[in-house]
Amino acid sequence: MELGQLEILLNFSQKCYNKSRMLSSFWQSGLQINTTTFTISNTENMFMAVGCDTIAYFNGYKQEIDRSFAMGCMSVCMNQSDVLNGTCSGIGCCQVEIPKKVTNFTLEASSFENHTEVLSFNPCSYAFIVKKGLFRFSSDNLTKIEDRTLPMVFDWTIGIEKCEHAQNKPGYVCGGKNTCYNPENGYGYRCSCKKGYDGNPYLRQGCKDVDECLLPNFNNCTLQKTCYNTEGNYTCSCPKWHRGDGRKDGKGSGGVGFIVLLMIKLRERFFRQNGGSLLSQQLSSQENAVETAKIFSVEELKKATNNYHENLIIGQGGFGTVYKGLLSDDRVVAIKKSKLVDKSQIEQFINEVLVLSQINHRNVVKLQGCCLETEVPLLVYEFISNNTLFEHIHHKGSLSPISWETRLKIAAETAEALSYLHSAASPPIIHRDVKSSNILLDGNYTTKVFDFGASRLIPLHQIEVATLVQGTLGYLDPEYLQTSQLTVKSDVYSFGVILVELLTGEKALSFDRSEEERNLAMYFLFAIKEDRLFEVLEQNLGIERNEKQLKEVANLARSCIKVKGEDRPTMKEVAAELEGLRKIDKHSWVNVDSNSEETKYLLGETSYPYKHDATIKSGVVYDSMKDDAIVDFNGER
Repeated sequence: MELGQLEILLNFSQKCYNKSRMLSSFWQSGLQINTTTFTISNTENMFMAVGCDTIAYFNGYKQEIDRSFAMGCMSVCMNQSDVLNGTCSGIGCCQVEIPKKVTNFTLEASSFENHTEVLSFNPCSYAFIVKKGLFRFSSDNLTKIEDRTLPMVFDWTIGIEKCEHAQNKPGYVCGGKNTCYNPENGYGYRCSCKKGYDGNPYLRQGCKDVDECLLPNFNNCTLQKTCYNTEGNYTCSCPKWHRGDGRKDGKGSGGVGFIVLLMIKLRERFFRQNGGSLLSQQLSSQENAVETAKIFSVEELKKATNNYHENLIIGQGGFGTVYKGLLSDDRVVAIKKSKLVDKSQIEQFINEVLVLSQINHRNVVKLQGCCLETEVPLLVYEFISNNTLFEHIHHKGSLSPISWETRLKIAAETAEALSYLHSAASPPIIHRDVKSSNILLDGNYTTKVFDFGASRLIPLHQIEVATLVQGTLGYLDPEYLQTSQLTVKSDVYSFGVILVELLTGEKALSFDRSEEERNLAMYFLFAIKEDRLFEVLEQNLGIERNEKQLKEVANLARSCIKVKGEDRPTMKEVAAELEGLRKIDKHSWVNVDSNSEETKYLLGETSYPYKHDATIKSGVVYDSMKDDAIVDFNGER
């Protein structure tokens, strides 16, 4: 364990069921800390969950933003034999990295179906934080986890102020032969001995001079007998009949030249392993491709982002960090620096870059190019200036509220973009992470669908792709979760959740609602089933003025979030209906609230609660769904 860390034992969260599917034992785990002196170590711990019918939540608090947040993971399996011991990739066990600067938290383990299908070998859901490397998952853990407590690590700091502020105040403890530094995970500061000194930096005169000459690995002298210790350092002399500085590598340009050569070789290796040769070959064989997809050098992007300065960060997520950059031709761009890439999927990555670089749709963020000279490839996109849809809907204090007309426009443009990806792109593309935080808005509230880091290309003549379940809680298609079969209807479900966000102003996953209504899709379906639609709609939508339109969009959202993918409309049908509703709203001769025969014909005879799903195509009603009652979200999965 490193200096500045504290290890404790923590109970895990557990939820168990008996043969009657009734809750037999339940407890939540967590730790409330009323000071920012201690933060959960994001480098030493993992958040993990165990179970074959399990969804686990980590609810934390960050002092720096003065706001709570939630994250989680899901693990599923149908048989104990499906489990691969020693792995935690979503089959019986899942794990998530912990963010920086979390000061307090609670853990919650939950279940989708009360462990009905797996009760014989897995009656419980578990959630816990554990020090990395100290929990090795096996199929036996599905029956019982023996240890009630598991070790986890806290990082600690002195006070809650950084070095630059603390050093001018009473009580500052660094000084003399030690120095102050700001740890990455924490709100205060720490001390360390200066170079050439060792000891306890928190004790008075705790840092002592290190005699590098007595420790061969601590000095770089050609001969140990030519080493002379000095206070905080050492010198080397040359043997008789030699000249120089007495060090093995010298101080001339030879050492610097070697480092430069090494860096060049390293960049060449990264370029090759990231598929640079293949991408260059593909670009040269396509007309105009070089103009649409440029291969940037590492120096160009470093200069554009001021060496990836933290002040230029405009977004962070599970797949990486996005920086605002200024290219040499004065183009403002967004540069995505991913966390990792699967080396076995380089050819698919290159293919995806080629496809996205040729997508020219007004509602899809344009890919400008990439850089392959780093360990993980960098992607360069056009820069969109007006934040994400998530920010506009949910951070109401910082941004102006958006009207219902604008929301309908955003929904229609998003649907059009997804319809294009599913139907017009070749090969078709499943976005796989459709959510309001991946929808950017420009100054005119024009939609730009973003972040294809999780996207999958659909091979010709296939309608589904088998893949490990990946996505964002609250937006994840329940059918995809159960079968691991990804289809275009998975995007439809996620888009339906966005429609519900636009209607209600609620987050896709909220711990302010009861457990049964925590998932927004479930919450919305219950509200419609109980004839409470107008109770859950956001109040600034002009409900009386837009009542008919709101009902139609709510009906469409209900269709999109149906449990079975085959019962959902296609994105092409969704886009057509939304555009039809917008066109009706624009024509002055149509009053949405009137009872004229023309309005009834265009909108269909749908009444509330809805019995049919209709898609409007050029002024006629297209019946895209069979007559179907609302599905209980808990009842079928």
